[in-house]
Amino acid sequence: MKQVVGFLLILCSFPLLFLLGREIWDEVTVVKAHEERMQEQIQLPTLKSQLPVTMVDRNGQTFSEEYVEWRQPIKLDDVPEVVKQIFLLSEDQEFFNHIGFNLSAITRAIVVNSSEQSIEQGGSTITQQLVRMRYLSEEKTYERKLTELFYAYELEQLYDKKEILEMYLNEIYFSNQVYGIGAAATYYFQKPLAQLTIPQMAFIAAIPNNPSLYDPVNNFENTKARQERLLDILAEHDVISKDEAEAYKQEKISLNLKRKIQKYPTYSTYVLEELKSLVAQNDGFKEKLANAKTKEEKQIIQSQIEQKINDLLESGIMIETALDPEKQEKDEQKINSILGAGSLQASAVVVDNTTREIISLYGGKNYKKYDFHRAYQGVRQPGSAFKPLIVYAPLFETTNYSPDSSVSGGHYCVGNFCPQNYGGGVYGTVSIRTAFKYSYNTSALRLFHQIGVDKGFEYIEKFNFNSITDQDKTYSASLGGLTYGVTTLEMADAYTSFIDGTYKPVHSIRNVKDKHGNILYSWPEESETIWSNQTVTYIRSLLHDVITSGTGRGIWANSSYVGAKTGTTNDYRDFWLAGLTNEYNSAVWIGYDKPRSMQDLEDDKIHFSIFNTIMN
Repeated sequence: MKQVVGFLLILCSFPLLFLLGREIWDEVTVVKAHEERMQEQIQLPTLKSQLPVTMVDRNGQTFSEEYVEWRQPIKLDDVPEVVKQIFLLSEDQEFFNHIGFNLSAITRAIVVNSSEQSIEQGGSTITQQLVRMRYLSEEKTYERKLTELFYAYELEQLYDKKEILEMYLNEIYFSNQVYGIGAAATYYFQKPLAQLTIPQMAFIAAIPNNPSLYDPVNNFENTKARQERLLDILAEHDVISKDEAEAYKQEKISLNLKRKIQKYPTYSTYVLEELKSLVAQNDGFKEKLANAKTKEEKQIIQSQIEQKINDLLESGIMIETALDPEKQEKDEQKINSILGAGSLQASAVVVDNTTREIISLYGGKNYKKYDFHRAYQGVRQPGSAFKPLIVYAPLFETTNYSPDSSVSGGHYCVGNFCPQNYGGGVYGTVSIRTAFKYSYNTSALRLFHQIGVDKGFEYIEKFNFNSITDQDKTYSASLGGLTYGVTTLEMADAYTSFIDGTYKPVHSIRNVKDKHGNILYSWPEESETIWSNQTVTYIRSLLHDVITSGTGRGIWANSSYVGAKTGTTNDYRDFWLAGLTNEYNSAVWIGYDKPRSMQDLEDDKIHFSIFNTIMN
């Protein structure tokens, strides 16, 4: 019966509008023509707006927020009664009695607007305001106004009054890109709504009537004046007494504006990048990409991943991370200091050995959010730091060689590939231990030739080296000579396999939760065994030799074990260090964004200083 009466009232309004002018009748015709489209849209009254993305560190403290609009939806039950009354009494006193619109108010508005040859008088209910905010533009035309009636009536059929009021209170605009009464409380006073005083509640409730005029940041006195009118309305309807209203008007209002939290941009930028990989793996997109046969198929899948990420970010997620904020801050400060002025750059990654979590990242000197991130985007030749992964560990894994086995350090060629040792040195028969700690290139090539390119890359393919392709399967790879190269993060990731022989990709994200606290995504805990215990023992011994009597002398850490491998590329364009202690695993790169020789910096061992800093 309620539905029939509603449609009759809408239809009855049409002749009245017609009597006021032929132009209105044309608008009605347009509305009828679009009625089916409107009905389809109103069936899905889903709020499409971006909720904040919050990142928290390992201690549960927020360190980064991503949002354009500040929103914090709350349940109607959590809204104090006085706040509900402010909006009901000031905006729509007949809210619980009408069917979405108030015909008498509309009639008054039409008469006024018609006489003034304009459309300024509103007569809108709370339901109509909600419809306008969600689905319609703010243009003042009769077509839009009639569309609003249809939508408001249909919305009342889909939801009960309390649900509509809750949606309204979460949707209204409070200036300064703040939406919803809950968000307004935290933005203007940095307190939950329920903890505000009545004067503070009335103050923020004054804003939506005209968000520009009553913007408390720029027009505080206007907002205060409207707050006092709202307190008078409460008193007139016996929600509070007149004495209380006068007392509340005297209470001083002091804003405590919320500022967007944007700490540790190096880390938060990477977290958002890792989120893409996490979603792609958990939702099956990674497998689909691997099986895609054409470029078009891959583009479609990539588009699906992007849409999934966008939907996720708009839903208001919390990302729990492994960030150690104290270490992150100290590492950044100290590395910046070590690099000093000038254009020399660096990247570094620190991984917790127990959890395989990234606890600290350095993406470049004076890094700003979304800058080029050298830790995971900077692909550079790894030099000899690559040898343990592609030569020595596979050698121990597939042969009977040990660190004390012999190998020649003399000239050696495979086809036209004839590398030289550092400084052109030529050596006789030495132990693998000696060849490793002094980084003899000819010895590494001999051993790689023995195990074979395919066998070496069989192990490399177990790790996440995203820029290594089939064209890299050449003998120069034994010395870290690749088509494109690797990133600092990828090197640290692969070196974690030397902790205990097992491997699972390092990660910064612990959990991704929805706005209700439910876990949506997390990385699997499974790991893969890459190296035998014997291989791990051999490699760790060789890495330790490097720092005690080899190319890494000067490296140290407060740990019962320290091991590392240095790397220098052709013409001194890149300096690398990758290694581990019993607590941490790390990789460090230094160089120039536009590669050039750093031979004059070789004796300064800047990468050593960075490694020593972040590993202690």
